[in-house]
Amino acid sequence: MTRYLKLALIAASALLAVPAQAHRAWLLPSATVLSGNDAWVTVDAAISNDLFYFEHHALQLDNLSVLGPDGKSIAPENLSKGHYRSTFDVKLTQPGTYKLMVVNQGAFASYKVDGQTKRWRGKADDLATAIPANATDVKVSEVQSRIESFVTSGKPTTETLKPTGVGLEMIPVTHPNNLVAGEKATFRLVLDGQPASGVAVEVVPGGIRYRDKLNDSKVTTDESGTFSVTWPGPGFYWMSASVRDDRSKLKDAQRRSSYAATIEVLPQ
Repeated sequence: MTRYLKLALIAASALLAVPAQAHRAWLLPSATVLSGNDAWVTVDAAISNDLFYFEHHALQLDNLSVLGPDGKSIAPENLSKGHYRSTFDVKLTQPGTYKLMVVNQGAFASYKVDGQTKRWRGKADDLATAIPANATDVKVSEVQSRIESFVTSGKPTTETLKPTGVGLEMIPVTHPNNLVAGEKATFRLVLDGQPASGVAVEVVPGGIRYRDKLNDSKVTTDESGTFSVTWPGPGFYWMSASVRDDRSKLKDAQRRSSYAATIEVLPQ
């Protein structure tokens, strides 16, 4: 069997192993642990099937924010949006841990008009005028999503790791920039600031494109919202979780809150 045929078979196996609809949104910093007085990171932002590969479309940066080590917002620089990815730079002017995040909140509705199914997606404030008065079979969902990554310059700090109390969030017990292959790390999920118990968390290592198995793992949070992961090897990992409930502020609506984070695990 030739080398090219082997590569083709591996690629075909990978396509079978990863569902086409498994679109994953992520932020990928060029580095997560840095030092020096003139440190920068460049961050890629995309939605893709493979981690971390650009093959679906760019992640919108309209709701991008960066928290500095003192907990205050700082402005990202050189924002750019291409077909497959968006990018931006962050200058690390302070020592400590930075949180990079894209936080979206909106609404989705399906309904029928004259027997035809219609769908709408947009801002929650526009929902009331978006659905016609003669619509039937109206189903509304409030959608909250949070996509994060973490970068540390010098000594890690914890000010940026505090939750906001809105939607599904992760509170690292083990610092997210102090993760080592073969060691256990612990995190907590909270929903509106309260422990999110019984939530399934998916952990996927990057490099899906170059292997024939997803190699994902799943763990469920305990009563305090806590879960732990022992890293099988170094590299970038993607963690995600989602919750559905009836706590939406929209009338007669369900709520879907999701969380995703990219973290880097260093070798021993």
